[in-house]
Amino acid sequence: MHNSSAHALHAAAACNGSLPTQALSPELSLGVLVLLASLMVLLALVTIFGNVLVILAFVRDRSLRHRSNYYFLNLAISDCAVGVFCMPLYIPYSLTGKWHLGRDICKLWLALDYLLCTASVFNIVLISYDRFLSVTKAVSYRAQQGVASNPVAMMVATWGLAFLLYCPAVLLWERAAGRSVVPADQCHAEFFHNWYFLLSASTLEFFLPLLLVTYFNLHIFRDIRRRSSPRQPQQPSSSGSSSSSSSSISSSLSCRLCLPPRPAALEAEDSVSSSVRPKKEALVAEGSPPSRGDSGAPESDFSAPCRARSRAKLQRDRRVAKSLAVIVCVFAVCWAPYTLLMIVRGACQGTCVHNSLYEITFWLLWLNSSLNPFLYPLCHVKFRMAFARMLCPRRFAALKSSSF
Repeated sequence: MHNSSAHALHAAAACNGSLPTQALSPELSLGVLVLLASLMVLLALVTIFGNVLVILAFVRDRSLRHRSNYYFLNLAISDCAVGVFCMPLYIPYSLTGKWHLGRDICKLWLALDYLLCTASVFNIVLISYDRFLSVTKAVSYRAQQGVASNPVAMMVATWGLAFLLYCPAVLLWERAAGRSVVPADQCHAEFFHNWYFLLSASTLEFFLPLLLVTYFNLHIFRDIRRRSSPRQPQQPSSSGSSSSSSSSISSSLSCRLCLPPRPAALEAEDSVSSSVRPKKEALVAEGSPPSRGDSGAPESDFSAPCRARSRAKLQRDRRVAKSLAVIVCVFAVCWAPYTLLMIVRGACQGTCVHNSLYEITFWLLWLNSSLNPFLYPLCHVKFRMAFARMLCPRRFAALKSSSF
């Protein structure tokens, strides 16, 4: 169709709303339509299977129920709902080009599609932010591990923000405008012609989350690189005492993370002795150079296990950084083509973007929901063990018994 109504439908620029597909079926043969239908159904099944596996692993394995994994659960719920509700209803509409389920189901489908896909993006940002805190602010992050209300509040806030971004416009735009611009046999958002609204919403849904996720990952990489670099040797100069004291302070702080808390009596004794130590160090500095053996003696007993634990944490942080880098790349590849085409199409009123190309980018958004369960939990050993326990219980039991 090349009339004005087709051009108007081509200008529909909604992040997750339905696409005008009435031009697809006449252009494609029956064999191609069957192939496309098979691929769409397969993608929906993979999305459901992968995310249900994550949800079951979280429910059945108590060791997975800590702060960061709650965000994986939140992401899996939103992505699973995409495969259960959004994809199956869109497949016949995509292949036939007509909506047969009525206006009420159309409104419900649009609202849920926008909500679920936006919540998936916000959950990706939340997971990246959680990893950012665990790597760069490890002390305060561990202190909040036992606080159950913190992740729950963040999860609820994610869904609330996702709802406010699109759902009021989807449900109330027709009433505010006083009429509907969507044909009876079509299902897409009423604001498909409002390029300014769509550009603002896509900025909050894609561009800003992409910048935030990139920012978090760059800081994670910089922190890991700083900790991986070899320490500078101490120079025997006049400033040696100050550098030695600063290194001893940092060493003692890192070792406190590895050791159990000390009794209150010992802490009080340390506080008293610390008030005398500056005078004693001043007298030593006047008479003779400081002794390295004396300054390093208190830490020599537990410096080795502390270094071992620091190296282990550094290795874990490196794995986290690599997995987050893959996540950022996949997120950008899945969302950038649609968002950029939406902007270009809105600027040229739908005359410069072919409908088939736009349809491909639309399904690419949903592909992200299919890949998320494989990108996130499979990067963690505990999730892989939980998956193996559910999918291959006999083999897992044999491997577990052979390890002992």
